[in-house]
Amino acid sequence: MTDRRRDIWAEWLAARRYGGDPEMRRRMREDLAPVRDKVLDRAGLAEGETLLDVGCGEGMIGFGALERGAGHVVFSDISDDLLDFCREAAGELGVSERCSFVNTGAADLSGIADAGVDVVTTRSVLIYVPEKAQAFAEFFRVLRPGGRYSAYEPINRFGMEDRTQGFWGYPADGVSDLAERVEQIYAEIQPPDDPMLDFDERDLVRLAEETGFFPIELELQAEIRAMQPRPWDAFLHSSGNPKIPTIAEAMDQALTPEERERFAAHLRLMVEEGKGVWRMAHAYLRAEKPG
Repeated sequence: MTDRRRDIWAEWLAARRYGGDPEMRRRMREDLAPVRDKVLDRAGLAEGETLLDVGCGEGMIGFGALERGAGHVVFSDISDDLLDFCREAAGELGVSERCSFVNTGAADLSGIADAGVDVVTTRSVLIYVPEKAQAFAEFFRVLRPGGRYSAYEPINRFGMEDRTQGFWGYPADGVSDLAERVEQIYAEIQPPDDPMLDFDERDLVRLAEETGFFPIELELQAEIRAMQPRPWDAFLHSSGNPKIPTIAEAMDQALTPEERERFAAHLRLMVEEGKGVWRMAHAYLRAEKPG
């Protein structure tokens, strides 16, 4: 989009998530392909079925479903910019007649008819939704009897205490006072009761069961491993999600120029040499609406 500024969701997916580094974007998209495939595998999508992808983003799951023979895909998102992106991509791929596009959020799918779809999918969507119970109720409502909900959600609570002892998984030895001030910028924007942090895998199972889904399956994957080396500029200009500043922006807010220089000198070595520890958990949920 060249005639106007993208909204925060489209801007994050286009640039801020990757720090504007094309190679980092390519690597991250490669890493996401197995997630897409697993969400679709667990959905049990059959040829000709209708799939609703809530929070479709750039359409990774929706277009993946079309490749697998979905009869129709409803791309749903709160971002008009991302819906325009998916609409244009559908035209270029020659699949527009099998697609529809709805601007709506997960907790209010009023643009979708009752029992109108066979599959609902989400990928990293509930982390932005305060009204999670209402979202599950909406997924249940729009599914036909026997329909399936398949989701992937990061469990951000996992390892949070260890991650905040340094800075984003990197040691802060000698600059811990500076790291705490930069980290505080993020903590004020997304405190522990933020939708990013207010649930874990047990809550997902509970919400699904309370809504009426049965049977329910959840697979949790937890990993603790060494960080991969990253280009400093890409790291500096990246943000963890659309609602928070980049690391460079947070450093500018929290530190003086001299403090920023000292903090960057320490952190750059950690980032470029991969001297951090990655801690993350991922939940795959599959829930069925009784027939």
